[in-house]
Amino acid sequence: MNRMKAFFRHENVGLLFALPAVVYMLIFVGYPIVHNIILGFQDVDVMNFLRGQKHFVGFENYVELFHDEVFFKSVGNTFVFTVCCLFFQFLIGFALAMFFNRKFSFARPVRGILMMPWMIPMTITALMFKFMFSTKVGVVNNILTGLGITSANIEWLTDQNIAMIPVIIANVWIGIPFNMILISTGLTSIPGEVYESAAIDGAGPFQKFIRITLPLMRSTIESILVLGFIYTFKVYDLVYVMTSGGPVNSTQLMSTYSYKLSFDNFLYSKGSAVANALLVILLLVGIVYLRITTRGEDAYE
Repeated sequence: MNRMKAFFRHENVGLLFALPAVVYMLIFVGYPIVHNIILGFQDVDVMNFLRGQKHFVGFENYVELFHDEVFFKSVGNTFVFTVCCLFFQFLIGFALAMFFNRKFSFARPVRGILMMPWMIPMTITALMFKFMFSTKVGVVNNILTGLGITSANIEWLTDQNIAMIPVIIANVWIGIPFNMILISTGLTSIPGEVYESAAIDGAGPFQKFIRITLPLMRSTIESILVLGFIYTFKVYDLVYVMTSGGPVNSTQLMSTYSYKLSFDNFLYSKGSAVANALLVILLLVGIVYLRITTRGEDAYE
């Protein structure tokens, strides 16, 4: 009884407020992850799933993946998709953040409008870009043919050589506001006196950017890139709605391939193995992110 009273003292109230969130995470996040890891070491398909038979096969599913050409193609596509999206999202987001960091009229309203792509549901965005890049009625083809840039409609989503481009453009459009806001926050933390001192010493805009802005924004930039990598690497709904991983697996990502194996081919264990490989990669990136944030906190101590 005394221990119970001691636990409910004022300094432990925060634990009670966190308890519902912990229970929620354990049930809806922890249990699926553990179950998926176990499923990756079993042999479960549509036939033995109905019979309730789950044979333990060890690393057999992972060995099969290492002999699966589509799996390696999905891994390559995922890295290409992630790197390209990160590059353009960060570059455009940084430029917009620098622009809106200047004090001028309508800066805040326009910046608020630019946040709309990030707030629109991913499925709606995917449908919108799928329509824009459609072959016959797409806005993009109408603009290109109207300007005389192309003489015929381009099959953006059905040509395996260029199908990844519309998907990357759509995800870049979504991710620009995320980068812009975080970079803007980092820019506001830089004291204005630093730039004033540099101007007195004769530093130009480019020198200020290279020698002041980038070094002081290093921890922010690292965090944004790592978080952006995590968010982009696991993208599923955008790609599934626009191309479903096609044509000929040209836009097949690890997330969409895991879904295809599990719910199209009904190879649940093999699909779980792909998801587990995705989990391991993101876990490693998460460790890098924690080290970056920890190093930043140590630097301020």
